[in-house]
Amino acid sequence: MHLVLAPSNLGLSPLHDGHIPGTWRAPEALMDAGLGEAVNYSHLHSLPRSDYRPEAQEGTRIRNGHAIRASALILGETIRDICTSGEFALVIGGDCSLLLGALVGARQVGPVSLVHIDGHSDFRHPGNYDPVVALSGAAGMDLALATGRGERLLTVWPNVSGPLVSDVNVIQIGERESHDPDFAWSDIADTAIEQVDIFEAQKIGPSGLSQRIHDVLLRAPEQSFWIHFDVDVMDQAIMPAVDCPGSPGLSPQHLVQILSPLVSSARCLGMTLTIYDPDRDPTGRCAATIIDILLALPFR
Repeated sequence: MHLVLAPSNLGLSPLHDGHIPGTWRAPEALMDAGLGEAVNYSHLHSLPRSDYRPEAQEGTRIRNGHAIRASALILGETIRDICTSGEFALVIGGDCSLLLGALVGARQVGPVSLVHIDGHSDFRHPGNYDPVVALSGAAGMDLALATGRGERLLTVWPNVSGPLVSDVNVIQIGERESHDPDFAWSDIADTAIEQVDIFEAQKIGPSGLSQRIHDVLLRAPEQSFWIHFDVDVMDQAIMPAVDCPGSPGLSPQHLVQILSPLVSSARCLGMTLTIYDPDRDPTGRCAATIIDILLALPFR
């Protein structure tokens, strides 16, 4: 395994004037909490942190759009080299925009499928909001951008033809706002993306959810796949140290059950773990929960 530390907060919006989202501190905080001992890594990659600038920038209506692209290309080179070597890449973020760089690197090796585990479907794109009116954070857009929806700045990549991942090869797990009458990203239901919201996931249980994932991955059995694990998919009673906590959510035990067969698969290239904010975890309880999950996973 290659452990990649990616200290980013570029994709997040400030919660108030002067706020700097703390997810950039997650890799260091998790290493201090025992990450290095929890996973058996052979190589450690520490990526640089880019400056966070909340204001609008010329040429993009995505906050920190240019810096996100530059960071994605750096991460992409790292992931490409790891995938080429045939080893597993565990990317510790950071915010969800890191998914783009991970997929850029993976796609430069070949087509991929995506298991997107997140309390939000992150499907914000110009088809469901007005970018002229609102400046957006890429952490709420990563799935839309990965499937080719949004600004060319973050949808067109070197040595990659078409979107980073095709709709039909994506399963999104854990959306908790889809039943709300004002759900902003309801158009995801009009795509070929497989969706299992949190309510259905709790109803069918780990075995049923694993079967749904298996069925999607079988649509392209020759392809490798990537896992995106946003820790806000856990209930806020367990994981409040995120920018947008909520209920209900998956339990750590449920997550271990569905992630275990995935991370042990020879087809799995790697996983991004994102959105943990140490600023919201003064006691370190949430960091310990994340470490316990990783410790329980049988990484290949």
